[in-house]
Amino acid sequence: MEKPTCFSNFLENSKPYFAMISLQFGYAGMNIITKVSLNRGMSHYVLVVYRHAFATAIIAPFAFFFERKAQPKITFPVFMQIFILALLGPVIDQNFYYAGLKFTSPTFSCAMSNMLPAMTFVMAVICRMEKLDMKTVRCQAKVAGTVVTVAGAMLMTLYKGPIVEMLWSKYIHPKSSYVTDTTGTGDKHWFLGSVLLTIATLAWASLFVLQNKALKTYKDHQLSLTSLVCFIGTLQAIAVTFVMEHKPSVWKIGFDMNLLAAAYAGIVTSSISYYVQGIVMKKKGPVFATAFSPLMMIIVAIMGSFILAEKIFLGSVLGSVLIVAGLYSVLWGKHKEGLENKDDEIPEAIKGSHVNGMSVVSTMDGDIEANEVKKAEANKLSSVAICMPISELPMKAGN
Repeated sequence: MEKPTCFSNFLENSKPYFAMISLQFGYAGMNIITKVSLNRGMSHYVLVVYRHAFATAIIAPFAFFFERKAQPKITFPVFMQIFILALLGPVIDQNFYYAGLKFTSPTFSCAMSNMLPAMTFVMAVICRMEKLDMKTVRCQAKVAGTVVTVAGAMLMTLYKGPIVEMLWSKYIHPKSSYVTDTTGTGDKHWFLGSVLLTIATLAWASLFVLQNKALKTYKDHQLSLTSLVCFIGTLQAIAVTFVMEHKPSVWKIGFDMNLLAAAYAGIVTSSISYYVQGIVMKKKGPVFATAFSPLMMIIVAIMGSFILAEKIFLGSVLGSVLIVAGLYSVLWGKHKEGLENKDDEIPEAIKGSHVNGMSVVSTMDGDIEANEVKKAEANKLSSVAICMPISELPMKAGN
């Protein structure tokens, strides 16, 4: 067998980076295409329905093919868990997010979404899933990061400031129906959009916290759980749309930008992203996957200035810097906590003793050689969560 070359090793090690960078481009594209569709008059309620209908159609066959055996029994408590998850994710989170996106801009919306880790941390503390020990540096980092993130969000909400001109802005002339004219957006609408985005992120954080019990039931059937949440969410979104939209014409969709927005959001950000993100998280851990989130904001800012002629305000830039700084502070604290949990999880017997340069462990049946010890260590470490206090739902693709 040929030994792997340096180039092949480089490609193998680079795959998670390329995957997460590509995923951020996918998320950015969703924000831009959705904004164009909303600018052209599509109802965000209808968009949510079509998005999750596409997502269900894509994910369900894979769930049936790979996870049809030993399906968990859907009791009433399990059904209520799925019902609430669908209500928080597909219905509340995305309807409020799209409404906030309509009143603000894609860049602003992406920046506000970076509050998610801080909000999740606060909710976990309230639900007693996180313990505050202010004597430790990691806990201080998480608390400080949360405060800085909230300060950044408040700055973006309450202060717009002068427009920050891009070098290429004067040379870009997109279609008038695509343009996001935030210069004419009143402070009242901007503030309302900020509130809607905050509620959306809060619902998203609640989903992360409340899914913990559901994931225990569907530990080996995450595709099935995602399919059920998307399907129930589609039914709930239909009911909400019937209440909020009374014109039958809103349901009409042709081969246009509206269809592209719904299909793109459902297939790319609710289906493909789950698969890619799941692979990366298994290999590199949740901290690695979450750390790329601010890249989406930068991509959206550049794409938005080209496609939507989006105007970026100084308050948004300063607030984004604070939010990103707070994000990485929270992630660093979670990473250090994960490393400490690793050390605590390794049994003393596995840490072992050294005899003649070989690590061994004493058992009732005799001595286990070093390679068996390493296997035991690897199996133990692979079960330790690294980032959030609870596992991440496959639909993180979220907004």
